[in-house]
Amino acid sequence: MVPEAREVHLSRRDRKVLEACCRSPMTLQRDLKRARIVLLAAAGRSTRSIAKEVGVQPRIVSLWRHRYADHGLEGLQDKPRPGKQPIYTKATDKRILKLLDKPAPQGFARWTGPLLAEELGDVDVQYVWRFLRIHKIDLVVRKSWCESNDPNFTAKAADIVGLYVAPPQKAIVLCVDEKPSIQALERAQGYLKLPNGRALTGQSHDYKRHGTTTLFAALEVATGKIIATHSKRRRRVEFLDFMDSVTSAFPDRKLHVILDNLNTHKKNEHWLKAHPNVNFHFTPTSASWLNQVEVWFSILQGQSLSGASFTSLKQLQEHIDAYIDAYNEKAEPFVWTKKKVRQRRFKGRRITQL
Repeated sequence: MVPEAREVHLSRRDRKVLEACCRSPMTLQRDLKRARIVLLAAAGRSTRSIAKEVGVQPRIVSLWRHRYADHGLEGLQDKPRPGKQPIYTKATDKRILKLLDKPAPQGFARWTGPLLAEELGDVDVQYVWRFLRIHKIDLVVRKSWCESNDPNFTAKAADIVGLYVAPPQKAIVLCVDEKPSIQALERAQGYLKLPNGRALTGQSHDYKRHGTTTLFAALEVATGKIIATHSKRRRRVEFLDFMDSVTSAFPDRKLHVILDNLNTHKKNEHWLKAHPNVNFHFTPTSASWLNQVEVWFSILQGQSLSGASFTSLKQLQEHIDAYIDAYNEKAEPFVWTKKKVRQRRFKGRRITQL
């Protein structure tokens, strides 16, 4: 049954607002129908005739007549609705985070979305993925870190950073290290054209080994240039032979050489005594990243070695030498901007704080 019709009395202001609403092309259909219902009701039309003209059920006309009569224009707005109660709450989020702090199930290296959902039991995997995306938690990308337990970390790090930021006058600062066991791998490679027309470089999984070489390298901090030599092994004798060639490249110059803690780099007092112009500076343990030549080794790997094929060990060595010659022509020093290097303990901290 249709409720008894309520009389509608429009003020001049309300009439102008409703008429403007009916004329505007931006008015939503639901608001347009409500405005027409109230205007027609104010003109004395019956509920059924209004329903027929507007194209709605009589009960809808009666609803908006009553709403306007009781609340005015505000009554034509939708009332707030409580909406559907969320299935998952902040307590669910805390359960996911708590589970991520625990080791993955036995036999698995790390948590995955399905594993988390299975362990929780009452949480859909799609919500798990959505939660991880919102909180920028990536279960696949791995972050590595290196924790130095050297009790003299601060002093050693300050010594090396000082050589980078404020090198001694009339002295040469060199970063020295080895890149061992560079393989001369021969494998078929070239451009591949896929059925969709896309072309990309590729290489065969099959390869043939032609031996390895160890590259001794010294990076001159002031210029960025490289001095390097090849060796079959990386013993103390090969290291000192390389240092002899380095000192001969800078005759009568004071040399400050930055090294990591490899055993062949230490206990060379007899050699240092014979070369009083050379000082060795050692990085803290587990902090060889302070040695700038490590940056250059990464550049060498990316620009010269990755994806290359060699038919002999000699070809590999000539290839590296050619790259070094080309690199030295355009060499620029690395700019060291971090003046303070702190020793931060990992224990007791979340990985996200690293």
